[in-house]
Amino acid sequence: MARNNSFIKLDGTLDGLTFYRKNGESLVKTQSRISKNRIMKDPSFKRTRENMIEFAGASKAGKAFRDGFASMVKLMGDTYISARLSGVMKLINSIGEGKRGERDIDIVAEHAMLRGFEFNKKLPLKSIFYAPYPMPEIDESRRIVTWTVTDFDTDAFVNAPENATHFKLVLAAGYVSNYVFNKNTREFDPENELVNGTGGQDYSDAIPLGGMVGSDISLEVDMTAIASVPATSALFAGIGILFFQEINGEFYEFAQGNTMKVAVSG
Repeated sequence: MARNNSFIKLDGTLDGLTFYRKNGESLVKTQSRISKNRIMKDPSFKRTRENMIEFAGASKAGKAFRDGFASMVKLMGDTYISARLSGVMKLINSIGEGKRGERDIDIVAEHAMLRGFEFNKKLPLKSIFYAPYPMPEIDESRRIVTWTVTDFDTDAFVNAPENATHFKLVLAAGYVSNYVFNKNTREFDPENELVNGTGGQDYSDAIPLGGMVGSDISLEVDMTAIASVPATSALFAGIGILFFQEINGEFYEFAQGNTMKVAVSG
C-alpha cells in the first residue's frame, strides 16, 4: 500500500494499480496476481480455502434467516443486513464442533447470539418505539408466537417520521436450521430442510398517531400448519413498527422510518 500525494485524486483501477480512499487518505495498491486455480490447489492457501468454505456456509445460514423474515427484511432491513447476518453466523461457526473448514453452524445451541439483532443498525427499534412492553412468548411447540402491548400514549412513546399519520406494530417469526458440512460436496447443508427459511407475521390495525392507542394490542404468529418443528431448527421472533400516511382514506406505507429487532428465540 502506498499514499497518493498527487493533486490528482483517482478512484478505480489503472495499469494494474487500484486507487481508493480510506479514512480521508488517497491510497494506491497493486492488483493481486494470485490466480483462483492457485488459491484452490496450492497447499499454502489451505487456510484460505477453509475460510472460504465456512464463510459460504455462514452466508447460507444468513440467507435462511432472511428468507424466514423476507417481507420484513425488504421493509426494514438496511443495506448491510446480509453481511451483518453472515457475520453473526460466522461467529457461531467459529465456535462449532469439527476441524477448521468443517465446523458446525449450531444455530440451536447459539440462538441467543441473534437476540437483539437490529434489521437496521442505524435505526434501532428503541429509538423509534419505546413504550413499555413484555417480550413475545413462544409456546412449547415452537409454532405459535404471541405479543401483547398494553395501551400507551403514542405522543410519548413513538418517534414517527415527518408526515406519518398512522403506524402498525408487527410481530414476525422465522426458522433457521443448523448447518453441517457435507464431505461429499464440500459445502454446508441445512441439517433439516423441513422448516428452514419459513416464517410468518402479524400486523396490528393502523393506529392513528396522537394520544392514547385506546386499547391493548395483541398479535399472534400461528404456524401450527407445521406438524412439528425439528430439534435442529431454532425459531426467532422479531418485533417492529411500520409507518403510514393516510390520504383520502388510503394508507401509503413509508419507505423510511420502519424498524425491527429480534426480540426472543428458542
